[in-house]
Amino acid sequence: MCDEQTDRELDLYLIRKGKVGKAISRRTFNQVASASVIASGVAVSSCATANIRPPGISEQDVSIVSPDGTIDGKFFHPDRGAHAAVIFWPDIHGVRPAFYDMAERLAAEGYAVIAANPYYRSHNGRLFFDGESIRDEGARERVAPHYSRLNPDTVAIDTRAILDWLDKQRVVDTNRGVGAVGFCMTGSWTLRAAATVPNRVKAPVSFHGGGMVTDKDDSPHRLAELITGGVLIAIAENDHERQPDAKEVLTTSFRDAGVAAEIEVYDDAMHGWVPTDSRA
Repeated sequence: MCDEQTDRELDLYLIRKGKVGKAISRRTFNQVASASVIASGVAVSSCATANIRPPGISEQDVSIVSPDGTIDGKFFHPDRGAHAAVIFWPDIHGVRPAFYDMAERLAAEGYAVIAANPYYRSHNGRLFFDGESIRDEGARERVAPHYSRLNPDTVAIDTRAILDWLDKQRVVDTNRGVGAVGFCMTGSWTLRAAATVPNRVKAPVSFHGGGMVTDKDDSPHRLAELITGGVLIAIAENDHERQPDAKEVLTTSFRDAGVAAEIEVYDDAMHGWVPTDSRA
């Protein structure tokens, strides 16, 4: 979830913890995020500006043709060798320096990472700039026309287009499975990506993802039997409090499907705790 209630919950949390206006400490983050597998290279910072590039890592702007337009993004990868690829989708704020920093750190761990703009159908590049957030007056109205164009079908379209592009890159090892990492609104996208192309997307990872369990026929949890590989679903404490049955539904779905899945509620971690420019 990412709504006004989430904002109120975070405000109360920060006041209770005496951390108003401060970023969560590295020690506290490490306690609640030590199992973040392939995204564990993320360091907490309240800064949205780019860090110094790790040695041996290249960055390039990319334009990927899809049936719905041209996906813009950045591609980070080690200079040498071929590596497992990762599709990296941002939260509702879209692409921005903090998001690219996270993708770059992941690349430094030995992955070829495509950081893709989810709003490309109607907007190129950044939607929010330094100091701006979904909390600002008029921000939700700014997002709405772009967000409204997204649905399970567009996720499938984008997944196929990105995979087709990735598999043509010399730095991608096509013999290895592809990871998909998503935050907030794109957390569920990772499951949809793995269900869309199960022979390629083998490691879907959702951090504080919204809409993972719904009463719809195409709810992400109903895709479990289509997924191969392993799954990580990291649930924020306040998201769990709002939908306490979701963890059990997800756990049961993947267990019944015979799919390895780590599904955890991260105590003392609020919705949005992973992106490095988040107040959480």
